[in-house]
Amino acid sequence: MAKKKDTGERIVADNRKARHIYAIESSFEAGLVLTGSEVKSLRTGKANIGESYAQAKDGEILLVNSYIPEYTMANRFNHEPRRVRKVLVHKSEARKLAVAVQREGMTLIPLKVYFNQKGVAKIELGLARGKKLHDKRETEKARDWARNKARLMRVKG
Repeated sequence: MAKKKDTGERIVADNRKARHIYAIESSFEAGLVLTGSEVKSLRTGKANIGESYAQAKDGEILLVNSYIPEYTMANRFNHEPRRVRKVLVHKSEARKLAVAVQREGMTLIPLKVYFNQKGVAKIELGLARGKKLHDKRETEKARDWARNKARLMRVKG
């Protein structure tokens, strides 16, 4: 089922692996263009954005390869699970993101899909740069040291 947070938002899908593979430089919230059966399917909490990415095309931002399973009660009015979905951002923001992706070699990665306090489906996109192997090792080393330091402080203090 979907996880609940204290802020009133209900997380449907979380891309935890993205923070390991990419160095996320900035993140922002955007809306999604969804059909009715997609929204109902999202409410069950079985969506997957682990393999998806966003791309800029013709002044729009599109979410590619995200998986929202078919809603069983929708019968013939169901949606395609891996269709390309439009991300709702302002034109100026879409242009900025397109330039960052094209010129600076960055990637738009979905970090999480959630319902906000009003019950509207939102997506958090991150503007990221791919990590090299040594960067991943550095991050892991820092995380291990923080864990060990916390353990030592707990034992001594």
